Order: sequence, then C-alpha cells, then structure tokens
Amino acid sequence: MTPPSQRSHGAARIWRAAAIRRRLLMLLLVTAQTAGATYIMLGVLPYQGSTLIEQALLALFAVLFAWISIGFWMAVFGFVIRRLGGDSRSLLARYPTAWLDNRELAPTAVVFPIYHEDVQRTFAGVRETYRDLAASGRLEAFEFFILSDSRDPDVWLEEQTAWYRLCEELDAHGRLHYRRRSINLNRKTGNIADFLRRWGSRYTYMIVMDADSLIGGDNLVRMVQLMQAAPQVGILQTSPRIVNAGTAYARLQQFGNHLYGPLFTAGLASLQLGDAVFWGHNAVIRVAPFMRHCGLRRLTGRGFLGGSVLSHDFVEAALMRRAGHEVWLEPELAQSFEESPPSLIDDLTRDRRWAYGNLQHLYFLFRPGLRLAHRFAFAQGIMAYLTSPLWFLFLVLATAEVTQFIIWPVDYFPESHQLHPLWPQWQPQWALRLVSSVLFVLFLPKLLAVIDLLLDRPRLRAMGGTVRILLGTGLELLLSVLLAPIRMLAHSRFVMETLFNLEIHWAGQNRTEELRWRSALRQHAPGSLLALGWAGFAFWLKPLFVFWSLPIALPLIFAAPISVWLSRYRNGLALRRSRLLLAPEESRLPTVLTRLEQPVLPAVNGLSPFELAIVDPWRNALHRQLARRGGDLAGRGEIRMTLVEQCRTGGPRALARWQRDWLAQDAPALQQLHEAAWSADAPTYWKQLIDGLCRTPALADAGGAAGRVPAEPQSWGA
Repeated sequence: MTPPSQRSHGAARIWRAAAIRRRLLMLLLVTAQTAGATYIMLGVLPYQGSTLIEQALLALFAVLFAWISIGFWMAVFGFVIRRLGGDSRSLLARYPTAWLDNRELAPTAVVFPIYHEDVQRTFAGVRETYRDLAASGRLEAFEFFILSDSRDPDVWLEEQTAWYRLCEELDAHGRLHYRRRSINLNRKTGNIADFLRRWGSRYTYMIVMDADSLIGGDNLVRMVQLMQAAPQVGILQTSPRIVNAGTAYARLQQFGNHLYGPLFTAGLASLQLGDAVFWGHNAVIRVAPFMRHCGLRRLTGRGFLGGSVLSHDFVEAALMRRAGHEVWLEPELAQSFEESPPSLIDDLTRDRRWAYGNLQHLYFLFRPGLRLAHRFAFAQGIMAYLTSPLWFLFLVLATAEVTQFIIWPVDYFPESHQLHPLWPQWQPQWALRLVSSVLFVLFLPKLLAVIDLLLDRPRLRAMGGTVRILLGTGLELLLSVLLAPIRMLAHSRFVMETLFNLEIHWAGQNRTEELRWRSALRQHAPGSLLALGWAGFAFWLKPLFVFWSLPIALPLIFAAPISVWLSRYRNGLALRRSRLLLAPEESRLPTVLTRLEQPVLPAVNGLSPFELAIVDPWRNALHRQLARRGGDLAGRGEIRMTLVEQCRTGGPRALARWQRDWLAQDAPALQQLHEAAWSADAPTYWKQLIDGLCRTPALADAGGAAGRVPAEPQSWGA
C-alpha cells in the first residue's frame, strides 16, 4: 500500500477540485438568494427604486443581505457535513490515526508572545499546557518560549519570577525559556520575528499561542504529526473553543461559540480546504517557509494603509499559500481553547484594533500573486466591519424616505422630463415577505445548530440537556439582539476613526476585571444620546413610527446598564448555577483545565514586584542574574548613582516608570538598593518597609521557590 505521504500530490488535486465545486455552488446560492430578496425589496419601495434614495437603499440592502446570506449558507454547508460524519476532504480525514501515531516528532517551539498580561493567568496556562504535554509522554520534541514585550517593571519583574518558579516546579530548566525584548518593534509580529531570527533555525515547527491559549498535550502532538505527514502544509490552524467564562458576557460568548461554532467552522473549513486562513494563535507553523516567505514589511501607503500590519495573520496565510504551501483549518482537532473578554467594552476595545488591521487588508486585496480564496478572505475581513456603517447608513436613508412622505407632499414626477406621473405604491404583503426572508436567513442557522446539538447526545447532556439548551438559546438570542445595535454603532465609529487614521494604542487586554459604571457611561453616552434623539425625532414625525425605531434605539439608550450587568461575575455565576449557557468542558473538564485556577506565585499583600525585587533576597538574586551587567558606558554610572540615591531615600513613588524600569534592568543598581535597604539605620522608606515585614513575615515563600538561584538562569536573550 502506498504511504499516505506519497499520495499528497494526488490529494491536492482532489481537494482543489472539491474546493472549486463547493465555492461555485456557494456563489450560485448566495447570488440567487440575494437577487430574490433584492427583488422583494424593490417591490416594498414606494417608487420601485426610481428615486436616488431608493436606489441607494436598494444597493445597501443587496450588499447587507449578501453578507448575511454568506453566513447562512456557510452554516448549511457545515450542518450537512457534520450530519454526514465529517468532511472526507479534510486533512485529518486523509491519514489513519494509527499511521499518524507512528510519526516521529520534529523539534517544535511552543511560543507565547505576551504584552502586559495578567501574570498569574498567563503562566498558569503555560504550566498546564506543559504538564499535559509531559503527561502525553512526547515532551522531548518540544520547547516552550515566553516572549515578553512588557514595559512596566511591575509586570515584567513578576513575569521573570513566575518563569523561574515554573522552571523549578516543572523541572523545566533548559526547556522552558523566557525572553523580554528591550525594544518593541512592530508589536506581536516583531516579537515573533525577533524570536525566529535568533532561534528559528533550531526548530522545524512553531506553535503560536495567545496569553489565554490552552492546548491539550495530545492535541499538540497530533498537530505536529499531521505536519510531519503532510510536508506540503505550511500552517495548520485549530478552532479554539471558549472556556473558563466567569462573567455573564463571557458566558454568552462561550455558549454561542459552543452552540453555533461547530456549524460555521465546519462550513468555513469545507469551503477553504487547503486555502484556509491563519487566526494568529492556536496553530502550528512550518518555520522554514514562514521565515522565507512571510516576513511583513511596513506598509508604504498613506494613512491607515501605512505603517505596521496589525492584522498580520491573514496576510501571513496568503503569503504562505502564494509560496505554494497549503494552509488548513481543522475543526476536529479537539482540546484547543481560549477565553473571552469579560465585558462588552473589553471586546469592543479588541475590535478597535481588529477593525484598523482588517481595513489595512485593502492594501493587499489586489496585490499580485495571491490566491482568489485569500482575496475573498481579505474582503470578508474588511466587510466584517464595513457592514456596520453600511447598516447605519441604511437606517439613515430609511428614515429619510419615511420623513419625505410624512413632511413633504408626494412627488408624482421625481424625474425631470417625466411624461407620466409615478404613483407611489405600498404593498404590505411584500413587506411581510421581506421581513420573513431576512428573519429566515438570520435565524435558520441558529435552528440548525440546535438541531445538530440535539442529535449529538453526549454533547447535549454536557451542555445541560434539551430544556436548558432551548432556554439558553432563547436567552442568547435576546441578548444578541440587544447587543447588535451597540456593536453596529461602535464598529461604525471604529471604521471612521480608521479612515481618519486616528492612533491605535497597543496595550495589554483586560481579561479578569468587571466593568465600572463610569467607564460604561463614558463609552456609551454618545450612542445613547444619538438614540434618544432619533427616537424623539421619530415620535415627533409620527408617534407610530417610534415603534419601528425601538428595537435599535432601546438597546443603545440602555447600553451602559446592559454592559455593566453583563460584566458582573455574580450574574455569570448565577447562570452557571442554573445550568444555563453551559459549555461541554464545564461538565467534562479536560485535564489541561483542571488546575488553571491554582496560582503560579503566592500573593505578597501590599508589596509591588519592584519592591520585592529590592527587599526579597531570593527575588533580588534572580533579577540581578537576568539584568544588565555590562560596563558603565556613556555616563551609565552617573545615572545609576542618581537614581539609586533617589530610590533609596524616597522609595518607588519618587521615581517615574522609566526610572524604575532602568533600575530593575541594572544588576549593580539592584544589588546596591538591596544592600542599602537592609543596612539602613535612618527611618527611610525601605527601613520602614522591612520593619513592617519583619513584624508580619510576608516574605515567607515570596519567591515561591526555596533554595538556590542558579548562577545563570537559562533565560534566552536576557
């Protein structure tokens, strides 16, 4: 029998032919459905599209309906494929499990690029991924890298401590590395590029993670085995599932991900096949072609089409495919997880960067050499945000159309040189057909997802059973309807800010904190005022017209309380106790998730990481080993003398952040401050701090790893 690896060229021809057939069918279905709905819309318009406003409404409707039609048919494709037992053209279906299990594993780096993340949660995820991989018995082929871009010393000092604690706890010295860049060029892409330039040649594969990513050990092994079996594959993307949802908003996102995600992901994968896209994390990459073909230069266009590429992942997938390597999305690779932002505001903050990055894809949309599938992926990413201002514009024009009929007399001759009058026509039955068509396209995929779940008895039991699934689906529908106008207005603002090239701030994401009322009111006040004005105008125009505006106006008016309520952990806990909006992993907890809440470092109340780096002998020794120990060039000794004296007498509050950062990176300064703090006789800040600690020994196990600090901790790039 011919080994599967020798049949790759034949398999490539087969999947490409299947992809062409499926995409043509998709195009035909979307075009026919959109044409039919647009024809009905034409019948609803009083002048049957003869005026400029109606023509604009018709064009906007066609674009918006085509967008939801794509999602509709993608879900239908996914439902059919899942009911047939999976996609026979997928990469995973091509190779027998027993054959994959015999594949040798090539050297693989598991990289965690981080920037001002929650240290306890991030390093707990690293720890559990490492443990689960070790339990699989295949750890020898993998090395882990924590690639930090953090700038705040109270963050990166804690990262260094947590890294060394994990090395001790897991006996992972030489296999778990930490590197912090001193200069942050090009954000995450620059972080990965810096790692590859330094150490990429050591590894055949690289598995890219996010700060909240988790992948089970068996899944990591299977990802590498698939890459070994398919040398033509450049990127293999898993489909992460949302877990560990605490707030009501996160539980809403988690439930939607587990209920609807399997259908949409299966449909997307069936259409893309080997022309899939990269989502930036929870994926394995073949290092050599990635380094050779996927380097991203700064864009040379104007405004937002210049500078660093923010949404780099789609571009890297397109470049990998242009170089002749396949890119696959595999929904059936289980135990790939991520987490949801805890609140709507945090989710929208992330969307602000994504909107800017996706609109940058206009730069690549017509670049030579790219596959049509990836041009379509760029267009989809752009439309994911452009649909919001288009929807907003549609509402404005619809309001203008109604206003025209109520305030101004009917114009029977809307066109110049018109010989015969044009009588406006109102056809309620056509309007009813239009509403029914839109609701059908919007909600049938959700119904199919529920049917798919009801037919999967183990997954149904894990998510609470039939009654709770139906209740949860109803609650999810209600909350999604409430959130849709809020997202529409926010995304419209993001698009306008991008077009005007307003600055994007790069900061760590909030993954744990609840939303405060002040932040919610500040964020949502403009939209609430706009909605109030719109509803007031509708009431003034015609009292009955206000009811037409309420489904959009009311969520915007009450956006702040909705956001605050959804961000509360107690509301999320109440939903979980009621067994509503459950995820399967909450009933059958995978091993990789079992100890995620166990802290990596014990808390030291009242002490910042910078203070601990000075007063705690263990941490001070660790950070000195990782700090700069070079010669005093260009006046460095004078700077040290000044800052050490300033910190010795006034404590951390007497220093700016850059000064604390400078001291924390300088080994002699750390040693001098440590000695000064413990030998002080005068009542300085440090003397008082140490006296308090001696009365309440908060430093017991503060470093979290009793015993030695090696002469040279094995942190790469330190």
